[in-house]
Amino acid sequence: MKLQKQHIVILLFAALILAFAGGFTGVKLAQSGPEPAEDEADGQTNQDNGKSPKQMEKVSRAYDIIQENYLQDVKDKQLIDGAIKGMLSSLDDPYSSYLDEEMMKKFNQQIESSFEGIGAEVSMVDGKVTIVSPIKDSPAEEAGLRPNDQILSVNGESVSGLNLQEAVQKIRGKKGTEVVIEVQRDGVSEPFDVTMERDDIPVETVYSNVKTIDGKKTGIMEITSFSDKTSDHFSKQLKKLENKGIDGLVIDVRGNPGGILTEVEDILKNFIPKDTPYVQIENSNGKISKSYSNLDEKKPYPISVLINQGSASASEILAVAMKETGYDVVGTKSFGKGTVQRALSLGDGSRVKLTLAKWLSPNGTWIHEKGVKPTVKVKQPPYYFTNPVELKEPLTFNDTGDDVKTIQTMLNGLGYEPGRTDGYFNHDTEAAVKAFQMDQDMEVTGKVTDKTAGLLETKLVKHIRSGDDDKQMDKALNVLY
Repeated sequence: MKLQKQHIVILLFAALILAFAGGFTGVKLAQSGPEPAEDEADGQTNQDNGKSPKQMEKVSRAYDIIQENYLQDVKDKQLIDGAIKGMLSSLDDPYSSYLDEEMMKKFNQQIESSFEGIGAEVSMVDGKVTIVSPIKDSPAEEAGLRPNDQILSVNGESVSGLNLQEAVQKIRGKKGTEVVIEVQRDGVSEPFDVTMERDDIPVETVYSNVKTIDGKKTGIMEITSFSDKTSDHFSKQLKKLENKGIDGLVIDVRGNPGGILTEVEDILKNFIPKDTPYVQIENSNGKISKSYSNLDEKKPYPISVLINQGSASASEILAVAMKETGYDVVGTKSFGKGTVQRALSLGDGSRVKLTLAKWLSPNGTWIHEKGVKPTVKVKQPPYYFTNPVELKEPLTFNDTGDDVKTIQTMLNGLGYEPGRTDGYFNHDTEAAVKAFQMDQDMEVTGKVTDKTAGLLETKLVKHIRSGDDDKQMDKALNVLY
């Protein structure tokens, strides 16, 4: 039965009131940035700000026109959901979105022990679904997806026109199922397909070990995201490292897409003395709240922080706070997300994920769309940034082009010597291909087929993940002493 005009007005108005004045329960979402603590959100509503039933008459009139005149029958829920989505899309904010009941169920998995998918954090950048960072040891990382890759389609279906959550719904799926992502990458003229098998993505977020160089014991702590219990795991592992008598510490947040604000706050309380705020939150009214630790002084050992373009949101809160406290930040410029979201209840299981505030560095700097610049800039070797090669025909002597250049860069990264990396397939390149094929017990032809290119990529990804040639980590260790 269709709702009457006054009923739809009341429903839409109630949804707005709930969105702006209630339901401040923090939810860790797959695409969320850091979230404010409950007492940091401004729950007051201005009655003269255009949210009263009188100002909603236009929406009510549009509802009536559609219900009375549209060719096909339209369900009330469809129109109400559409109205909410339309309001949020008009904000032109990629981080504000509508989550219906089904989406909420799926995204709530992010605070559980694992979820099923490809393991990539995504965001909306310039209207494109964009990889922020693949999760450590996930199908996305193993397939070679990287920050700033744009997703064009999923299993042949375009994601153009979809909001972020709708696109993610297409990407995620049951463990063991296959998904084909069409990717556009900077510096590559044509899009290419990446095929992955979905898997359980564990929410294990802290990894630590000790590396001894020249008699110095350095603790290395990698944080892959700021999820529920991340700070607890970090504190426990930090204490174990300190009990081993570490001489220095490297905190690695490369590829860390962010997460829950309170988790990064609790980690920063270990390092930022009480006379300096570790973060500042500015709400929509311009009111700034500063957060402090109870720490009397800095740690007795040197610390460096590793970042890259995949370090976003809460990772940037950590990096810039450490930087402005005097620690070295090593790597390349971070992603640049300086806003705070919260999922606000609409009373029926659905929520509005809304940007409520922006976060500032200890010195009051807003890094949004700018990123955190490292104190020590270090790029990884060129082979870290090679692209998958899909060949219609084999590459052979005297060929030229981007595919040849990519193959040469891969060979270089694996210790073979193609003689050049300018895209000309010379005799040295042919010899390098033959040497690789021989080492892999392949037919030794000197020609690069799809099989040879695929194996080159697999071996290169494995080599990168081993950390043997990690220039950024080497520099982070070097600047400590």
